[in-house]
Amino acid sequence: MITVLAVTFAAAAVAPWIFRKIGRNAFYVLAAVPAASLVWLIAQYGAVYGEGNTGGFIEEHAPWIPELKLEFAFRMDVLAWVMSLLILGVGTLVLVYCARYFKDKDSYLGGFGAQLLAFAGAMFGLVTADDLLMMFIFWELTTVLSYLLIGYARTRLSARRSALQALVVTTAGGLAMLIGLIILGQSAGTYRMSGILAGPDGTGTGALFAGPDPGAVTAAVVLILAGAVTKSALIPFHFWLPGAMAAPTPVSAYLHAAAMVKAGIYIVARMAPGFSESPAWLPLVLGLGLGTMLLGGYRALRQTDIKLILAYGTVSQLGFLTMVVGLGRPDAALAGLALLLAHGLFKAALFLVVGIIDHQSGTRDIRQLSGVYKSSRALAITAGLAAASMAGVPPLAGFVAKESVFEAFVHYSDDPVSGVWGPVLLIGLVLGSVLTFAYSARFMWGAFATKPGVERTPFKAIRLSFLGAPAALSLLSVVYGLWPVPVDAWVQPYAALFSGGAHDAGAGHLALWHGLTPALGLTAVTFAAGLAMFYWRNAVARVQGRVPDWVDGDRAYQHTIGALDDVAVWVTGRTQRGSLYFYLAVILTVAFAVPLSVLLASNKPLPGGLYLVDPNSPLQLVAAAGIVAGALAAVRANKRFLAVLMVSVTGYGIALMFALQGAPDLALTQMLVETIILVAFVLAMRSLPAELRDRTGGKYRVVRIIIGAAFGVTMIFVAIYAMGARVADPVSLSFPQLAYEGGGGLNVVNVTLVDIRAWDTFGEISVLAVAATGVASLIFVRSRGERIGRAASMPEGTVGRRTAVGSDTKEHASLHVARRFAGKAGDPWLVAGRTLAPERRSIIFEVVTRLIFHSMIIFSVYLLLAGHNLPGGGFAGGLLAGLALTVRYLAGGRFELREAAPISAGMLLGTGLALAALTGLAPLFLGGQVFQSAIIQFWLPVFGDIKFVTSTLFDIGVYLVVVGLALDVLRSLGAEIDEHFEEATPPEGAPPEGAAPAEAAREEATQEEAALATGSERDNA
Repeated sequence: MITVLAVTFAAAAVAPWIFRKIGRNAFYVLAAVPAASLVWLIAQYGAVYGEGNTGGFIEEHAPWIPELKLEFAFRMDVLAWVMSLLILGVGTLVLVYCARYFKDKDSYLGGFGAQLLAFAGAMFGLVTADDLLMMFIFWELTTVLSYLLIGYARTRLSARRSALQALVVTTAGGLAMLIGLIILGQSAGTYRMSGILAGPDGTGTGALFAGPDPGAVTAAVVLILAGAVTKSALIPFHFWLPGAMAAPTPVSAYLHAAAMVKAGIYIVARMAPGFSESPAWLPLVLGLGLGTMLLGGYRALRQTDIKLILAYGTVSQLGFLTMVVGLGRPDAALAGLALLLAHGLFKAALFLVVGIIDHQSGTRDIRQLSGVYKSSRALAITAGLAAASMAGVPPLAGFVAKESVFEAFVHYSDDPVSGVWGPVLLIGLVLGSVLTFAYSARFMWGAFATKPGVERTPFKAIRLSFLGAPAALSLLSVVYGLWPVPVDAWVQPYAALFSGGAHDAGAGHLALWHGLTPALGLTAVTFAAGLAMFYWRNAVARVQGRVPDWVDGDRAYQHTIGALDDVAVWVTGRTQRGSLYFYLAVILTVAFAVPLSVLLASNKPLPGGLYLVDPNSPLQLVAAAGIVAGALAAVRANKRFLAVLMVSVTGYGIALMFALQGAPDLALTQMLVETIILVAFVLAMRSLPAELRDRTGGKYRVVRIIIGAAFGVTMIFVAIYAMGARVADPVSLSFPQLAYEGGGGLNVVNVTLVDIRAWDTFGEISVLAVAATGVASLIFVRSRGERIGRAASMPEGTVGRRTAVGSDTKEHASLHVARRFAGKAGDPWLVAGRTLAPERRSIIFEVVTRLIFHSMIIFSVYLLLAGHNLPGGGFAGGLLAGLALTVRYLAGGRFELREAAPISAGMLLGTGLALAALTGLAPLFLGGQVFQSAIIQFWLPVFGDIKFVTSTLFDIGVYLVVVGLALDVLRSLGAEIDEHFEEATPPEGAPPEGAAPAEAAREEATQEEAALATGSERDNA
C-alpha cells in the first residue's frame, strides 16, 4: 500500500514533464499507474478474503512521530478493497477518457493531469489508512486537490467561485471531523480505527459507551458525521456539489461520482459496525439521508442542463447511500456496498457521456439538444444502459442493488424496534426512487430525443477511443446485473460484521431474481409512478414552478459569506487605521491587560529569594544604566539615525548583560546581530526623511506613556511569577549531559541549536530565507541584484560622482583636493575602489578594510567550526562573515561588493537550506531519526585524533543561510538603492539620453576635471 501511494505521487510529480514531451497522450501514461495498482489490488484478493466469514486483512505500518501517536498505518480489509476497486478502476478509465476529451493546445494540462492522479492516490490513502490522523491528512488532501481540479478553468469566475465554495464547505466539515477524531482517539486510548472498532478486549465499542464519559464519544461521533455530511453533500450542505459542475466533465465523473463524494459514505460505512447504535447515529444518518434523497430528486426535475440533472441526481443518490450504509444491519450493509458499486459505474458513465455531448455539440441545454440519438446511436445506447441502471431497471446493476435495498428496509419497517419511523422511511425511499426514475427518463429524453420544433443539433462523429471509457462502464453495469455472484462475494464479509445483533435478520444475497416479493412490488410501483411523472412532465414542471424557493442552500451560503465580508469590512475599518501608534496601543494593551488580570485574579504572593541586582555581578548596574539611557534617548531623538543608534545602544547593553551572566555565546550573537541590524537600518533610512516629526506631543501622550510603562512593569512581574511557578526541575539542567553525550559537544547553546532543537533552528533559517526573499522582492523587479557588472567594466572614478560645482566654493576646493589625490598612480587597496568617485573614497577606510577583511572571514570560519565546543557556531560565524561583506561594501561601493561576493544570494540561501534539510533526512536512510547526529572519530597526520559530529554539516547550512541573508540585504538596501539615487540625480552636462553609460561617465569626468583645472589656474593667478 505504501508502495502504491509512493509510485502514484511520484508519477504525479513528473506528470507535467511528461505532458511537455507527448502532449495529451500523457494521460495514457498516467492511466497506467492506477491500472497497475488495480492489478496489484486484485492480486491481494486471496489475502483479504481468505480468512473467516468477515474476511482477512493486510497491514503495513511505520512509525512517524511516536510522541504524537502519529504513524504510517495502513490496513487493507474488505471495505477498503471494495472502495479501492472503485477508485482505481474508474480512475483508470477517466484518465484514458481525458486523452481524447482535452486538446493538445489546452492550457495547464500538465498540472491538471498531476492533480487528477494525485487525487486518486489521496483517495486510495484515505480508504486504506488505519490511523485516524493519517486518514484525516488524506481527507484534507482530497479537499485541496478537488479545489484545484474544480477551478481548472481559472479564468472563469464561475469556476473560481465554485472551487472556493467547495473548499470552504468541506474544510469546515473537515475541521469538525478532526476534533471528533481526536476526542475518539483519546477516549479509546488508540488512534487505530481497527483497534477502536475491535475494542480493548475484542468485544467492540461497547466499552467506550460504558466508559467514564459516553457523552464525549457521542459528541465525537456527531462531529465525525459532520465531516461526512459536508463531504458527501448532504443537506444542508448539498449546494456545493451542483456548483462544482463548473469543473471539466472528467473531474465530475471521478470526484463527484466515484471518488470524493464517496469519502463521506466510506466514513459512515467504516464506523457503522461500531457506532450505529450510538444515540445520535440513526437520527442523523437516516434523517439527513432521506431529506437529501428527496430534495436532490426534486431539484433534478427542474434542471435544463443535463450535467446539472446528473449533479442533483448525485446529491439524491448520496442521501440514498447514506441511509442504506448507515442503517447498521447486515442486509442493509450488503445492499449499501452493492449500491455503492453500482452507483459508481452508472453515474461515472453518464457524466462521461455528458462530456462527449458537450464536446461534440457545444451545448448541454435540453432545450437546444435534439436528434442526438440519430447522430450517435452507440452513445445513446451507452447512456441508455447507464440511465436504466440508475433508474433500477432490470437486468442491470442498479436493479439488483435497489432490490436489496428495498428488501432491507421492508425488514426494518416490520421490526417493532423501528416504531413508526420504519414505514415512514420505507415510504420516503419509494418516493425518492420514483423521483430517480423520473429524472433518469428526463435525462435520456433531454439529451437524445428529437423534439418537435427544435432544430436538429449538429453533432460531430465520435471516435471509438473517446467512447470507450463510458461504454466499458455501462457494459460492467450489464455484467454486474446479469451475474451479481462476484459482487455478492465481495460484500458478504462486510455484512457479516453486523451479524449477531439483537435484530439480526441475516444479510441475504444479491440476485437478479428473488421471486415475487414485497420489494419487487415496490419496484413496480416505482416504475409506474416514475413513468407517470415523466409522461406528465409539463404538469409537474408547472406545479414545481408554483412552489416558492423559501429555502435555498446556495443563497443561504452567499448571504452568510456576504455577512462575514460586511463584518470583516466593519472591523477592518475600525482597527486598520493606518496609524502605527494605534496598532501598538492595541497590541501592548492586550499584552499587558490579559496577563495582569490573571495575576490579580490568582492573588498569589511573590516568590521568595528576589533581588534587584545580582550580588555576584554589580556591573549589571552599569549595563542597565546604559540600556535605560539608550531607550530614553531613542524616545527623545528627533532624527532617524540618532534614534536607531540609541536603540542599538540598548541592544549592546543587553549583550553586556549576557556576558556578565556567563553567556558568551549569547553575548557574541547579540552583539553581531545588533551591528548588522544597525547597518541594515542605516542603509534603508537613506530613502526616508532625516527628521522625525514630534513624537512627544499630542493629546494621547499621557496614554502612550501609561501603556508603555504598564507593559514593561507587567512583563517584569510575569517573568518573576513564571519562574517562581516552576514545580519541576528545569529541562535545561539536563542539557549539558545531553549536549555532550548525545550531541558530542561542550557548547550547550550551539549543540542545542543544531542537534537537540534542530527542528526549531531549521524553521528559523527557513524564515530567514523567506524574509530575505521578501526584502529582495520589495526592491528588485526582475532579478535579485546579480546584474551588477564587474569592476573592470566601469571607468575609474565614475560611481557616485557629484555634479559640477562652482569654482569659488569650499566644496569646489574639497573636490579638487580629493580628485588630485585620487589621481596619483599606485596599487589600489580595494579591487573596485577605483570605480568610486574621489569624493566618495576614504583611504584610511580602504586600508583598514584591506587589513581586516580576510581576518574576519577566517575568524568567521573558526567560529563556525569551533562552535561545537567553544563560543561560536554557524549563526555567529555567518553574521561575522556578513559584517565582513558589509565593510567591503561601505569602503568600496556596490562593485566592491560584487567582487567580494560574486555568487548569488539566492544560491547561498538555497544551498544552505538544502544542506540543512539533507542532514536531517540522511539519518532516515541509515536507520536513524530525522536530524539525528552521529559522532565520527578518526586520526589524521599532523592533526592527530579528530572527533567530527555530523551536526556540523547542519551548522554549515545555517552559516550559508545567514551569509546569504546579509548579502541579500546589502544588495537590496545597499547597492540597489545606491543605483536608484544615481539614476535619479544625473550630473550636470550629462550627454543625451541613449548614450552609452561608459561614454557618459567619461564625458562627465572630463567636463568636471576641466572645470576644476580652470578654477585651479585662476586660484594660482
